[in-house]
Amino acid sequence: MTGTVILIGPMGAGKSTIGRLLAARLRIPYVDSDQLIVSRTGVDIPTIFEIEGEAGFREREVKIIADLVEQANPMVLATGGGAVLDPRNRAHLRRMGRVIYLDISVEEQLKRVRHDRNRPLLQNADLENRLRHLAQQRNCIYQQTAHWRVSGDGLRSDQVLRRILRHLQAHPA
Repeated sequence: MTGTVILIGPMGAGKSTIGRLLAARLRIPYVDSDQLIVSRTGVDIPTIFEIEGEAGFREREVKIIADLVEQANPMVLATGGGAVLDPRNRAHLRRMGRVIYLDISVEEQLKRVRHDRNRPLLQNADLENRLRHLAQQRNCIYQQTAHWRVSGDGLRSDQVLRRILRHLQAHPA
């Protein structure tokens, strides 16, 4: 029914949760690019940011995504929220498979990430203003990169999953 499906979108959009559910439903592997970076480096993302800065982390992200493009087997890939910032990643993701933009409002993001301490870009910041700034910077890029957009505001994971499955069924690869 499907090849590779890539989930992009802002922090808190549900990429990891939806990705796991979608992979289980499609019976293909689930891959989280951030988790691959953590497993390859042996340290968590905040530590990578602390030692190498965002630029170092983004270079690791480019390498991981380039490596994943070489894999021929279908998968569900959840990317980090900033993966689309690099044009190399955008090209790789679109070439890998169908890119779905999980869109949520800043208000919804606030509810979901308010207490998350594993997000370096949100530490020591006015959370709402930081999320609004990131949305202004990234939402247009998400739109340009994705083949399809689904809004998750006010929806449970199973509702978003059903929308994605219906879309994939109606638009086979």
